[in-house]
Amino acid sequence: MEPVSENQTTASEDSQELIRAASRGDSGAIDELLVRHISRLRAYVRLRMGQLVRSKESSEDLVQSICREVLEGLDTFEYRGEASFRHWLFRRAEHKIIDRGRFFRRQRRDPGREQTVGPDEHDVETLHGMASLVTPSRDAQAREEVERLEAAFLELSDDYREVVILARIVGLKHEEIAERMGKTPSATWSLLSRALARLSTLLDR
Repeated sequence: MEPVSENQTTASEDSQELIRAASRGDSGAIDELLVRHISRLRAYVRLRMGQLVRSKESSEDLVQSICREVLEGLDTFEYRGEASFRHWLFRRAEHKIIDRGRFFRRQRRDPGREQTVGPDEHDVETLHGMASLVTPSRDAQAREEVERLEAAFLELSDDYREVVILARIVGLKHEEIAERMGKTPSATWSLLSRALARLSTLLDR
């Protein structure tokens, strides 16, 4: 096990205090907490929401809804480190996306009336959250990059998409990924390597 550095300890203590302050309604702490995680959250939502939800709701509306619910539920969160908070945050986001998908499927709207909601003014920040997947472009190219990455990502298999999101967006360790996916850590390492290679090939077309 690698030793925990002084910087990591300080960051963890800082995050714990932020969460405590945010749960007490401190607006400054709430803003800081969101700033730390919003880019990855936006990337997670864009890659997770799927065709149906994307056609019905903008990713930014979904992100804002997730943020509100997360902040309202901070008093129920038991802090066990920065990684545990990030895992809790993305779990909440995952449940929200699933709920929205179920809601829209129940609507049974005419597919011919659906319109895909495209990238919005937060594309630059979203791209920063995806920085571990591709080399970030200049801000002026962010919209094209996000669309290109999303299109390539949708061509990946379910397992490939899952391992990439868990490893590169959520930031889970391979032991945690293995538990989530019902595989061994060595299998998830191999799966991630193949997934990133496939994604790179799709992006280079």
